[in-house]
Amino acid sequence: MASQALPARGARLGRPVTSGRVPGPRQRERYDDTAATVRAVVLALPGGDALSTRRRSPVAAAMMWPLARHLVREGAADGVAAHVVHYRFRGWNGGHAHPAEDAEWAVGEAVRRYGDVPVCLVGLDMGARAALHAAGHPAVTAVVALAPWLPGGTEQEPVKQLIGRRVLVVHGTDDDTTDPEVSYELAERAKKVNREVCRFEVHSDGHGLHQHRPEVFALTADFVLGSLLDRPYARPVADALAAPPPLGLKMPLAAGFGKSLRA
Repeated sequence: MASQALPARGARLGRPVTSGRVPGPRQRERYDDTAATVRAVVLALPGGDALSTRRRSPVAAAMMWPLARHLVREGAADGVAAHVVHYRFRGWNGGHAHPAEDAEWAVGEAVRRYGDVPVCLVGLDMGARAALHAAGHPAVTAVVALAPWLPGGTEQEPVKQLIGRRVLVVHGTDDDTTDPEVSYELAERAKKVNREVCRFEVHSDGHGLHQHRPEVFALTADFVLGSLLDRPYARPVADALAAPPPLGLKMPLAAGFGKSLRA
């Protein structure tokens, strides 16, 4: 992906996520000195708007912190670090695809900071689309797209950049903001060029995936840490990756997922 020079108000990696509270908007960014211990990095990509050159939405960014903290709690002992990326603008802005450019920049910044480590992009809504677009960066090994905001109609999203990456798509069946059928069509096309693609459906849940949040968090953690650290996946995830379409792309997320992942 060709990347334009960032303006003075550039994208930022954001401070390292910890298991503590969400930092206040006035809190100065601090970076610890543990780069030598980091073995893998998760970059959380917030949602946004279709068209806007306003500054990033702090509300959208705050929505990613609970999931990022959960991933850090689950993976910190194995050297997993996480950041919530700060976009230049809150809008996708047509062909500019600003959040995708910012996501790709953030991957490069993570590698500069931590060294040659694998990176997983985890995005929600527009951030999920940015994650899918930025997956072509050589450091990216996995992508999680939660309730992805994707164009419908005749416009098709690229999928070749997903070759060689492990991809998880999660979508609520009652999502009235982004279309689950469009994410299925994307996953189906991606599966044709990359066998390491799976998609889970969260029945009766909406766009924010709030109703089944513990299960969504557990599924995301199992996939992310399995992909970054070569841990064995939980049986449902392994089955979804191995199954052909449509089964592996319409896998129901079971109630209670995560309570006994590998039982």
